[in-house]
This record gives sequence, structure tokens and C-alpha cells, in this order.
Amino acid sequence: MSNLQLGLAVLGVLVLVALLVHSVWSARVNAPKQAQADAQAVRAQQEPAFDDSGFDTMALHPHPPRRLPIDALIDAVATVNLDPLAKEVPGELALAAMPSTRRAGTKLFSIEGFNADLQEWESPTAGARYSVFQTGVQLANRAGALNDIEYSEFVVKTQAFADALGATPEFPEMRDEVARARELDNFASVHDAQLGLNLRARNAAWSPGYVTQMAAQQGFVPGQLPGRMVLPAAVEGAPPLLSLAFDSQAALAEDPAQSAIRELTLHLDVPQVDRAEQPFARMCQAAQAMAQSMEGAVTDDNGQPLAPQALDGIAHELQRLYDMLEARDFAAGSGLARRLFS
Repeated sequence: MSNLQLGLAVLGVLVLVALLVHSVWSARVNAPKQAQADAQAVRAQQEPAFDDSGFDTMALHPHPPRRLPIDALIDAVATVNLDPLAKEVPGELALAAMPSTRRAGTKLFSIEGFNADLQEWESPTAGARYSVFQTGVQLANRAGALNDIEYSEFVVKTQAFADALGATPEFPEMRDEVARARELDNFASVHDAQLGLNLRARNAAWSPGYVTQMAAQQGFVPGQLPGRMVLPAAVEGAPPLLSLAFDSQAALAEDPAQSAIRELTLHLDVPQVDRAEQPFARMCQAAQAMAQSMEGAVTDDNGQPLAPQALDGIAHELQRLYDMLEARDFAAGSGLARRLFS
């Protein structure tokens, strides 16, 4: 072999080695970022799950479900009067007469009794005695306003409960209640707000484990659904302050470490969270901190970066929204607001 041929062969080998090194380097650079092996493990948690009452129960802080009091501001209310000779009804009898579901269509249906000993309204309880009952059906929620069919179901359920107790129900006028429901639904439609901030990778993508690790540093815990995390509220039993979502298919992949995530979303359900928690400020803080640590950018839905001035404008509008909700007695984070915007 001549010197020229030998030189060309050596050169060819060097080129192949260079290509191999570049390929390995490119693979490392473009591979999804992985969680640090020595980082503190994130405890598996469950996100809040909504029961049929419209409130959420936090698996993070196990506790008995809250009772939802009937309120004329958000419910159509019927009175169930006992036979004058009966005077009082035991809780066991009331419980046996309760309907099998707490819904009239898509609306919450509730029954309360006036405890003769405690002198207060409560859900029927064994061992107690009740002098009168009332039923309620929610006028509006995010599914829309109470309609004629749902009101009729409310009447049927109430009448069946009253018949079982030998009692007589008194119903409000259907047309009036349906009209109230439409007005309340119009108010809710105008004053509902659910905000989202997107975080997009600038360079290398992220693995699910890396996203989970970075979000955990901001206080988020894994949710019940794949690709979802929540930031718990300070108050036990309250809805989460924020939620974080990314591609669920990436989280469910056979090898999540090789799944590439280039975008995640922080979400705030405004009427569900008390303004005193400053949830929007927390969301902006978390988004900016994660963007810095993950080499990402905070953007709108069109992928355009969000300037601080834009976020300040949103914060200002939120304060006006909070004020309007409070003026109507549906303060964000209150029981009434959680019911209306559920």
C-alpha cells in the first residue's frame, strides 16, 4: 500500500470517528433532560377529586366531605312541612326516604332538616330529630342554567321524599326559578375565568421525570391523572391553587426517560381559589422560576413570549373580576363560588 493510500485510509478512519463523536454529542445535546438521580424523591399524591356535591375532597388531607348548605342565592328551595300530629321525624326515617342520587339532571339536589335539639339546619343524621325539612336544586353551574326538565325532576324527588314522611311540600314557582337561573347563568358566563401560562423548551426537550422534579421544587405534587400535577392550597379541603399539565402520553410511555416534552401549561381556575392566596402571582412566580431552571420561555397560546407588562395587565384585570364576584356574594374561593363555577 502506497503512502498516499495509507494516508487516505487513516483520513477516512478519522472522519468516521469524528462523525461518530458528533453523532453521540448531538444525541446527548438533544436528548430530553433527565431528573437528577440524587434529588429528593417526590411523594406520590392524589389530586383533588370532585364528588357529586360539587366540592372537591383532597386526598392530600383526608377529611370528611363538607356539607353544602342550601342557599336561596344559588338554589331553588322547597319547604317540606310535617303533619302537625307528627311534630318531629327521626333521622333514620329521613335517611331511608332520601333519593338514591344527589342530582337533578346536571344540578346538585340537596335535602336538609331542622334539628330540633341543635336548632340549626343540617343533612339528615341518624339519632337526630327534625321538625321541618327543605330541599334545594342548584340554579346554575358551568353546565348551564336550570331548565324545565331539571326543575321537574327536583319536584319529583322532593315529592317522593315528602310522601315517604307523610309530609307536604311547598314549591316555588317554576317560571320564576328558571328565570333566576338564566340570570345567574348569564352572570357566571361573563365573570368566569380560567387562565393558563405555557412554558416551552428553548433548546433540549424535557423528560417527564425532569418536569416532575422541577415542578416539585415549586411545591407541586403529582396528581391522580398522568401528566398532571397540582399545587395544594394552604387550607385543608380547599381546591388546589394551581395545576400543571403536560403530555399524558409521554408520562405513560414504556420508557418515560426517552419521552420528549417541549411544552407544559400552568392553569388557574380563578373563581375556585381565594384571592388572598394570590394564585396568579404564584403562577407567574412558578412559571418564571421553572423557565429559568429548565431553559424555557413563558408564552401565550400562540407561542409568543409574555412580557412582564402583559402579566401586570392580567393581574390588574383579575382584581376587577375579584371585586365584581364579591359584590354579588360569590367571592372567589367561597363555597357559593365553588358551586356556581363547578
